[in-house]
Amino acid sequence: MAWFKRTEKGIQTATEDKKDVPKGLWYKSPTGKIIDSEELARNLYVSPEDGFHVRIGSKEYFEILFDDNEFKELDKNMTSKDTLHFVDTKKYSDRLKDAQEKTKLKDAVRTAVGKSKGNDLVVCCMDFAFIGGSMGAVVGEKIARGIDHSIKNKIPFVMISKSGGARMMEAAYSLMQLAKTSAKLAQLADAKIPYISLCTDPTTGGTTASYAMLGDINISEPGALIGFAGPRVVKDTTGKDLPEGFQTAEFVLEHGFLDFITPRKELKNKINLFIDLILDQPIR
Repeated sequence: MAWFKRTEKGIQTATEDKKDVPKGLWYKSPTGKIIDSEELARNLYVSPEDGFHVRIGSKEYFEILFDDNEFKELDKNMTSKDTLHFVDTKKYSDRLKDAQEKTKLKDAVRTAVGKSKGNDLVVCCMDFAFIGGSMGAVVGEKIARGIDHSIKNKIPFVMISKSGGARMMEAAYSLMQLAKTSAKLAQLADAKIPYISLCTDPTTGGTTASYAMLGDINISEPGALIGFAGPRVVKDTTGKDLPEGFQTAEFVLEHGFLDFITPRKELKNKINLFIDLILDQPIR
């Protein structure tokens, strides 16, 4: 019975001597592949077993795109306000505070400028971890200011979308960002400055209905969910079964809404290649 009952009572182990099993040593992909977390990080968070692209945030994308991970962040301290005093299951002001504490981010997008393959590049990147990458007034304003920086300094602009859509807690203020960012991108086009849009998993809602699909070149990572409403909503609305792979990057590419699908390892080279081609300059 000693297998099931402790024979000695009062055994205590000091906290500093406890041998807890570290968390996050392994990652299991949707196809069931088990990958060492350190190996996954070295592989840019792409499973070497099946090519599955794990969701990453602005920190990792900046590391991928900027030379030596050197960049200047623009408008880094801009934060959202609870203008409408919105309350659902909790106050929006409290939700913002919780999201900021949990993610260590100010809002759902970060904008930075730095060198990529030796040339200046402005990158706006969304973070899904911050309230589902939802698009509020701050997200729209930071993207607009990033575009302004591109126009003023004649620097190519890259938008990395990862969003569940408009931020319902900001109501019409959120929806205004669709028109605002689209108008800014029209100014960017008038200035003949390249705009590359990268759609990552997921790119949905108002994001898809505005800046995510307005690039000179629209690209995506493999397997990303891209669409307006989610597959479940579309199926419930139409009452029809959806085609296999509906709203995956591959399906969207086949139906003409994307130009290319680019694996994460090739992002830096491909984005700069497209910019060089648009500007008719020597390939770097």
